[in-house]
Amino acid sequence: MSTKSAPPAKEVSTVKLVTLVGLWYAGNTLYNVYNKTAANQLNAHWFLASSQLVVGIVISMTMWLTGARKAPNLNAEDIAKCIPIGLFACLAHCGTVLASAVGAVSFAQIVKACEPVFAAVVGVLVPPMDVKPILAYLMLLPIVGGVGLACVKEGKGVDINVQAFLFASLANAAAALKGKLGSSVTKTLKGDASKNMDAANVYGVMNIISFICTVPFVVFNEGATLKEDWAAAVEQVGAQEIAKNILVSGFFFYFYNECAFAFTALVGSVTSSVLNTAKRVIIIVVSSVMFQEAMERNTVIGSAIAICGTFAYSLTSKAPAAPKKKEA
Repeated sequence: MSTKSAPPAKEVSTVKLVTLVGLWYAGNTLYNVYNKTAANQLNAHWFLASSQLVVGIVISMTMWLTGARKAPNLNAEDIAKCIPIGLFACLAHCGTVLASAVGAVSFAQIVKACEPVFAAVVGVLVPPMDVKPILAYLMLLPIVGGVGLACVKEGKGVDINVQAFLFASLANAAAALKGKLGSSVTKTLKGDASKNMDAANVYGVMNIISFICTVPFVVFNEGATLKEDWAAAVEQVGAQEIAKNILVSGFFFYFYNECAFAFTALVGSVTSSVLNTAKRVIIIVVSSVMFQEAMERNTVIGSAIAICGTFAYSLTSKAPAAPKKKEA
C-alpha cells in the first residue's frame, strides 16, 4: 500500500510564532505554580504526576471524538514503536514533578538546565552516534560549573537537596533518551499523512502512553498510603481545593506542551531549545517570588552561568558544516 506524502510546508507568520511562544511561556509558568501548590497540599507526588496526564487525555479524546481534530490512525506496529518514547516521557514528567515537590521549583529548574549534558552523552553512547561540534561540547563546561556554583551556599559549602537533584537528573536523562529515540519515529509518523500524526496528535498519543506507564509507579510507590495521604490533605485544605489544583495544573501541562510541540514543528529544534532555555529564567523568578524561595548570590550567579551555557549550547550544537570549496 502506498502512503500519502505530507503537504508542503507553508510560510508561517511572525504573529503566529510570537503568539505560540507567549502561550507556551504563560502555560509553563502557570503549570509550575499550580503544580507546586498541589504538591505542597498532597503528599502523593507520583499520583499527582499521573493525574495531570489524565487531564490531557480527556482533552485529546474529546477533540478526537467530536471531530474537532482528526484522530490518529495508528496500527499495532506504530504504537509499539511509540511505547519506549512514552515511557521516557513519563519518567521525564514524573522526575520534574517530584523534583519540584521535594525541593524548590527554582532549584529543579537550575538542575534541569543541565539537560544538554545528558543529551550530549546519550547522543554519543546511543546509536546512531550524534557527534556535536567541539564548540558545543565546550559550552557544557559553564553549564556544569554554573549548576555547581548554584549549589554552593555562602558559609556552608556545597548544600543541595539530594532528592530534588536526583529526581531532576532522572528527568534530564529521560528527556535526553526520549529525544534520541523519538526523533526518527515521530518524523516517520508525521511524514505519512494517512497516520494523522501532526505535532498535536504526536503529543496526544505520547501523553496516553505516558499515563499508562505511570500507573505501576503510583501503585508501587504510593498504593499503600494514597488513601491516607488524600484524607490528610482533604482535612487540611479540602477536597475541592486539591482537585482544583490538580485539574488546573494538568490543563496547563497539556496546554503548554501542545504549544511547544506546535512551535517546534514550525521552527525546528534549535530555535525551540533556545527559547526553552529563556523560559527557565521566567519560571525561576516567578517561583522564587510566589513560594518565597531563597536566592542567594551564588545561586543567582550560578543559574545565570548555567542558563547562558545552555543557550550557547543550543546555538552551537547544530552548527552548519563548512561549505565545500568549488573547484576552479
